Amino acid sequence: SFEVTWSSDTSRDKLASGCRTSCHRTVSLTRTGIRLTNQRVIINLSKWKGTKRKKINMKFSTPAVVAALFVAASGGLSASAFAPSLSFAPRSPTTLSSTTEATSSETTAERKTTKKEERLRMMKSDQFYRKGFKEVRDDVEDVMQDQFKSELVDDLKSSNYVVERDGVRVHLAKDFGFCWGVERSIALAYEAVKHFPDKTIHITNELIHNPEVNDNLQNMNVKFIEKKGDGEKDFSTVDEGDVVILPAFGASFEEMDLFDKKDVDVVDTTCPWVSKVWNTVDKHQKAGSTSIIHGKYAHEETVATLSFCEDYIVIKDMKEAQMVADYITKGGDKAAFLEYFKNAISEGFNPDTMLSKIGVANQTTMYKKETRAIGQLLQKAIMEKF
Repeated sequence: SFEVTWSSDTSRDKLASGCRTSCHRTVSLTRTGIRLTNQRVIINLSKWKGTKRKKINMKFSTPAVVAALFVAASGGLSASAFAPSLSFAPRSPTTLSSTTEATSSETTAERKTTKKEERLRMMKSDQFYRKGFKEVRDDVEDVMQDQFKSELVDDLKSSNYVVERDGVRVHLAKDFGFCWGVERSIALAYEAVKHFPDKTIHITNELIHNPEVNDNLQNMNVKFIEKKGDGEKDFSTVDEGDVVILPAFGASFEEMDLFDKKDVDVVDTTCPWVSKVWNTVDKHQKAGSTSIIHGKYAHEETVATLSFCEDYIVIKDMKEAQMVADYITKGGDKAAFLEYFKNAISEGFNPDTMLSKIGVANQTTMYKKETRAIGQLLQKAIMEKF
């Protein structure tokens, strides 16, 4: 936005009459200055003594708006800028794009689609399932009750997590059991098996890190995608018409893009808290920040998260966080730094330029207190540096 000072001899009526014949946008005469938005130009004549607040509707053609911007940017704007002109004769309305702003030259066509936007587009497909299948839900709930319900665990929870029998005292961890995200993932996977009884079903990784759950899926004839010698997954076994389950940890952007281009049904069991981390790194990307991920660079969840990042570095613990903080505040041996983090940084990572603006996210299975401590450490480093 910008403001314009009008010359004292300008008449509001003259200005209005001079513009009314050649415009296709609405102009309001108010006391708030002049600014251009994608919807209208607003002009302020309030500095004139004796004038009353009044709104006069006028319409501007696109050339008139452009001319107004050019003159204003040059340092001044008089009523003659809006005087009738043969070049501004009445014409059919022209729509200004939503990116027409005085501070931006980027157009919608030129803007690069973000990975988050692509992911959301994929999720709108008729072959993408994220909410499960209601017609089999009751059956799946019964199966999960049989597999994971325990009277002993219920007794422990109702007895302050301690039970003593025959002289033996048993303690149960208060956080014992599945979190909500894991329960949801198991239910979605089981529902997929029942909903697609005649289709070949694949899963891109272990559903969760629990052997019993993964064995149950194998017993249901769910095929686990194998990894080749170089660590890459072999998707050649996935044929058109098959079903692919994405695990609780999520799948990489590249994997989602591959399945989007294939004629397969995708059942996404990604934990919503993992998706929330992806939204966080998307904000980093839009802000031009480097994402610092507290996690393990080879973990399935972090691999998926990194696929939605641009510039990133993964740190495992406070020791590595301190190394990054020290480099921010003091600099250091760039070659040694890059060698140490060679498996945990984005391509072309430059610590001299990419650690001046940072954002923190984490692998959701890391300790919350440690992630918070790392964030505070890096915050102090940035404050000290700048």
